Amino acid sequence: MTNSEKNRLKDKAFQVFGIFCTFIGLVVLAIFLIDIVIEGVGRIDWDFMTSLPSRRAARAGILTAWAGTLWILVLSALIAFPLGIAAGIYLEEYAKKTKLSDFLEINIANLAGVPSIIYGLLGLELFVRFMHLGPVLLVGALTLSLLILPIVIVTTREAIKAVPRTIRDGSFALGASKWQTVWNQVLPASFGGILTGVILALSRAVGEAAPLIVIGALAYVPFVPKSPMDEFTVLPIQIFNWTSRPQAAFLTNAAAAIIVLLLITFLLNGIAVYLRHRQQKKIKW
Repeated sequence: MTNSEKNRLKDKAFQVFGIFCTFIGLVVLAIFLIDIVIEGVGRIDWDFMTSLPSRRAARAGILTAWAGTLWILVLSALIAFPLGIAAGIYLEEYAKKTKLSDFLEINIANLAGVPSIIYGLLGLELFVRFMHLGPVLLVGALTLSLLILPIVIVTTREAIKAVPRTIRDGSFALGASKWQTVWNQVLPASFGGILTGVILALSRAVGEAAPLIVIGALAYVPFVPKSPMDEFTVLPIQIFNWTSRPQAAFLTNAAAAIIVLLLITFLLNGIAVYLRHRQQKKIKW
């Protein structure tokens, strides 16, 4: 057998192995999803979505949990979106290539892989203890903003980097300044990619429980939060609370809450895929 034949055989074997691993992962995911849907879909109704938490599983709902999740999503987006985009624009368009900028780039990329509980400890020390804000919605949003900020910065830089250089050169040739070029040409051309990254970052944040538990988010909140300074709970914490109960009825409630959380995540990811597809069509044109 020649070396060429051996290499083709190795390529084929690796391809089969990759397909097999992918198939195993999909099967496990399908089993998990089917089991969750079978157990929890019958529990989802209007009362379940609009009822307050209760010690009785039949009367318990997720109103406060999904309201807190919505608050966290909106506040995190309002905080991380402008900061992340501004930092990405500065690093990609304005920052000079120095040792300091290289150091910042490496650390921002590394921060995207830091475990989420570390951000929870940072939020606990900085926002709860040092700033004395307490375990409120604003602190939860600030903590999760720190979690997703590196992702938003990296995504913004990659989206800006994908804009053809000719667009910048054409703008400069017409007499536009650096900021006019960035604001009127680069940002509109890259906005779809930036928005995709922000939405994917938020879809990660919506499923986080560990950092919010660390900062003191409550498992039982008998009221709907009405301002950023109210105490709160979110769907992942509510699910964690129900799965820790010994009664089987609470496990059914947890399965139903998981379905709701998955629907929110799928919706966010679907929007991101649509925006990315639309952006790719614009680039082709």
